[in-house]
Amino acid sequence: MKTSLQAALLLSLSLLAPLSQAERIKDLASIAGVRNNQLLGYGLVVGLDGSGDQTTQTPFTVQSVISMLQQLGVNLPQGGSQLQLKNVAAVMVTATLPPFAQPGQQLDITVSSMGNAKSLRGGTLLMTPLKGADGQVYGMAQGNVLVGGVGVQAGGGGGGGSSLTVNHLSVGKIAGGATVERAVATNLGEGNMIKLELNNADFATASRVVEAINDKYGAGIAYALDSRVIRVQAPSSSDQRVSFIGTLQDMQINPAEQPAKVIMNARTGSVVMNRAVTLDTCAISHGNLSVSVNADTQVSQPNPLSGGRTVVTQNPQVGIKADAGKVMLVKGGASLADVVKALNAIGATPQDLLSILQAMKAAGSLRAELEII
Repeated sequence: MKTSLQAALLLSLSLLAPLSQAERIKDLASIAGVRNNQLLGYGLVVGLDGSGDQTTQTPFTVQSVISMLQQLGVNLPQGGSQLQLKNVAAVMVTATLPPFAQPGQQLDITVSSMGNAKSLRGGTLLMTPLKGADGQVYGMAQGNVLVGGVGVQAGGGGGGGSSLTVNHLSVGKIAGGATVERAVATNLGEGNMIKLELNNADFATASRVVEAINDKYGAGIAYALDSRVIRVQAPSSSDQRVSFIGTLQDMQINPAEQPAKVIMNARTGSVVMNRAVTLDTCAISHGNLSVSVNADTQVSQPNPLSGGRTVVTQNPQVGIKADAGKVMLVKGGASLADVVKALNAIGATPQDLLSILQAMKAAGSLRAELEII
């Protein structure tokens, strides 16, 4: 387990490399108004080989089929018999509309079963409108679904047959399966001003970005509104503005050092610290108490022709083992390397480390923000 702890903290040790490295503005900030938009649609996948929805349990599939047939001029008998469809599945279709997408552009889509279909393999998505958050249709989707999985079932159909499934069969993709029908209006460069939005709000980083831009293009070209948003004056011509933004995003900036932070994953025991984590003087103790319960089975066999019965008895055995506790003194101002060395010295496992760090934070000895994910 000690090896596991060292492996869990190995990533944090790599953060001890140079204090500051230049990064592109493109990696530190985004342009306001240049964003993706999510699209969503409801549709039907047909042509499945008996692996579609069980229509008795998914009535919305039948309703969708009836509505579609009526639009195509096929009228079913009034109050018609229950449709038993095995080759149809109701699906949700999702796509991402990139910024500046124009009508006619193709998008990749994801098709996900929303009923109880066993597989979408071999199915064809019928024409499905894709809507945005405003309810407007921005794309139309249709095509053959590609499922990256394999399903095999052998034996009788009574539920007792063998079955083998590799990967996920109820979700598929269609490359270029949607066509953009409507462009999203953007206000990029409105009023000859653009806004840079830092990915991580930081006053020092925002100040450095403003200083770098003004040093290159002149005083007053850029100014910060707050710790995240920076306004930059851009050329009025669209062609010159595009060239200006491209050059702006390639500028190198030395971002400010991030605050001390410790990220802990309570499910996996992973712990990641950045280089700014330090400790105040504190003493850490660690000891384990393990309790084991075993059942010793004994069988009593009667003598031949005695008329007795074989008796099986369970004799529980309880054992308690207390490992020797250790106390480690950590001096104030300890670096990350000292923290890791001290925790390894007392034999802490990744799960023990979660509790130790929480206790250190509660005691005020951990100089870092503690975040549990």
